[in-house]
Amino acid sequence: MPRFSAPTSVVRLRPLAGFLRPYRLRLAAAGLALVLSSLTVLLLGQGLRHIVDQGLGAGDASLLDATVGAFIAVVALLAASTGARYYLVSWIGERVVADLRIAAFRRVIAMSPGYFETTKTGEVLSRLTTDTEVLQTVIGSSLSLAVRNALTLLGALVMLVVTSPKLTAMVLVVVPLVVVPIIVFGRRVRVLSRNTQDRVADIGAYAEEAINAIRTVQAFTHEAIDRHNFSDRVGATFTTATARIKVRALLMALVILLAFGAVAGVLWVGGYDVIAGRMTGGTLSAFVFYAILVAVSVGTVSEVIGELQRAAGAAERLLELLAAQPDIGIPARPVPLPSPAIGGVEFAAVTFRYPARPDRASLQDFSLSVSPGETVALVGPSGAGKTTVFQLLLRFYDPTSGVVKVDGIDVKAADPAEVRRRVGLVSQDPVIFGASAWENLRYGRADASDAEVRAAADAAAATEFLDRLPDGFSTFLGEKGVRLSGGQRQRIAIARAILRDPPILLLDEATSALDAESERSVQAALERVSVGLATLVIAHRLATVLKADRIIVIDEGRIVAQGSHQSLIQAGGLYARLAALQFTDGSATSIP
Repeated sequence: MPRFSAPTSVVRLRPLAGFLRPYRLRLAAAGLALVLSSLTVLLLGQGLRHIVDQGLGAGDASLLDATVGAFIAVVALLAASTGARYYLVSWIGERVVADLRIAAFRRVIAMSPGYFETTKTGEVLSRLTTDTEVLQTVIGSSLSLAVRNALTLLGALVMLVVTSPKLTAMVLVVVPLVVVPIIVFGRRVRVLSRNTQDRVADIGAYAEEAINAIRTVQAFTHEAIDRHNFSDRVGATFTTATARIKVRALLMALVILLAFGAVAGVLWVGGYDVIAGRMTGGTLSAFVFYAILVAVSVGTVSEVIGELQRAAGAAERLLELLAAQPDIGIPARPVPLPSPAIGGVEFAAVTFRYPARPDRASLQDFSLSVSPGETVALVGPSGAGKTTVFQLLLRFYDPTSGVVKVDGIDVKAADPAEVRRRVGLVSQDPVIFGASAWENLRYGRADASDAEVRAAADAAAATEFLDRLPDGFSTFLGEKGVRLSGGQRQRIAIARAILRDPPILLLDEATSALDAESERSVQAALERVSVGLATLVIAHRLATVLKADRIIVIDEGRIVAQGSHQSLIQAGGLYARLAALQFTDGSATSIP
């Protein structure tokens, strides 16, 4: 027999107690209202007995008026305390869930890119939304119901004993029969609840991936396959949820059958006692009322235990996220970077392997220095390690061995945020956020004035098309910038980097999406703004880096050659072969 009980679920939820602590006063007020509502429910039984015995049994209208009046007063108190309990507990539930979401998002956004190599975005989103909703239901409703009904159950049992010990013994015989199914099925409900949450996360992850790639999905006419795959995932979720529902339904049916079966037995035995004169009608009415309270309380508690099992599964997933630690952290005593910034970059004997590919080194014994004001181009075939250089410089990862320095300071010893503030990045696949052009351009420098933003847009040849948008710079650019062309998105990314005015500039094929005319103007702008900056350029089209101070040729994570364009052509080797592919016929095709 599985060993499980309700307290186990509560124990699993205990780490969430820290989120309740700031609201101790509201919790205390909610607890007071909860106790008051439970006591007033118990008083209703005595009011019922007095109405039957003194009001109806005595045939005295004044006594009937008095007892009914007292009964109404108790009901009014019950209504007020129940309303107060509901408001306070619901407020606490919503506030705690809001705090949980904020804490989880702060944790997620602090995780290094390596975390997302093995964790799907949809999985994270599911924990931020679905799992927190489950916890909100429990904290804001179910848990208080469980406590209230547990108190009512204990009070009703006491009142049963006071009212009729003989009939109470009958009721108590049923209690173990009700508890056993809860113990037997409780663990199974929790496991199935965790599985359901996992399957829901699978649905979210698949849908998020397909929607984000909708153009690719439709271009390859993959819709039918995606519909089938999505249906399979929904079906798996439905199957798991159905299994959980069946277990909970069986549990609830057994509890109700046994509990109200006991009430029927009490009515049968108590009825004979009233007929025989051994008990008054009011006493039997009160006893039946308390017996019904016991039955309802047990049924509610058993149902809430099922909710607790589900919440325990959701809490496990959410706490796993909250407990995750970023691979890249802030040192206990970060070394400050020189001020003002210098703009120097150095890689010293760096070897690096991605966590998802530990068997292959992306960089091997890589050493490179870039001085302020120097433009260095990184060229080589795809997978050579060029982008890895940028990833390490931004400290998205730490090298397996060796040292990466910015302005003479090991980036591992500095605050990652301080390192990144000194870097401006223009990636080959620029990210445009679902916001206005103003917000997108200010992304790296929120305090920039409108004039500064427009100047950066001018430098990136973006002002002209932005002014033509319906609301100019205030136009919403659409999710991921879908209202813009690839070249327009690229120019916004370049303007964003120019506005940041960093001492180190990273250009990852920054003009690859531009037409020839825009490329010339942007290239000229980049040459102007890079004066005095340490500039690293990843180039697939060699025509874009002919003016670089140095060209570094990388192959299989190693520097195999470096020099000017002409010296590398004369030396032969990999660069000469790549240049021959692009320049022999006068074209500027990308390296395969």
